[in-house]
Amino acid sequence: MDFFWMILIGMIAGWLAGQFMGGTRYGVVGDIIVGVIGAMIGGILFQKTGIMPGSGLIGSLIVATTGAIIFLYGLRMVKKA
Repeated sequence: MDFFWMILIGMIAGWLAGQFMGGTRYGVVGDIIVGVIGAMIGGILFQKTGIMPGSGLIGSLIVATTGAIIFLYGLRMVKKA
């Protein structure tokens, strides 16, 4: 069940990050990958800074979306170079 939630939150976070950043879309699979990687990045960043956005679905979504936005920004910076 945890795997299902990870994929669902990753998909939503990837989609939200794509909407926030605009530009090129990566499709459903790409959004899931961006969201899951973003969740890992966001988890590390929030843990290192000591910021706690809350627990449960909303907190996980905030962390994953923030990480996905940072990941998309990094991808676009690499793509331009």
